[in-house]
Amino acid sequence: MTPIYIGDELSAAGYRLAGLRVRTPEPAEVLAVFRWARNETDLILLGVEQARRLPPAELQQALRELAPQIMIVPDIRRRTPMRDLPTRIRTALGVKV
Repeated sequence: MTPIYIGDELSAAGYRLAGLRVRTPEPAEVLAVFRWARNETDLILLGVEQARRLPPAELQQALRELAPQIMIVPDIRRRTPMRDLPTRIRTALGVKV
C-alpha cells in the first residue's frame, strides 16, 4: 500500500514527488481525513500541525496501534515546533516518566 502524507501543501508537494499519496485538509477536515487514511494504508506521515488538530485521546490510541504505522513529521517551514526527541520516543513506546 502506498504511504499517505497528511499536512501542509508545500511539504505535500515534496512527498507527492517521492510517490506518496497526499492530502492537505482544511482544519475542519483533518479528523475525517485521518480516519480515512487509517483504513487506506500501512504508513501515515502526519504533519505536526495536523496532529495537533486531532483529539489527543484518538491520536494517542492510533500511535499505540501497530497498524497503520503513524509518524508525526515537521512541515518544511517548521512553523509548528515538534516536541523534543526523547519525549517523542517515550510517547511512541508508551513509556511514562
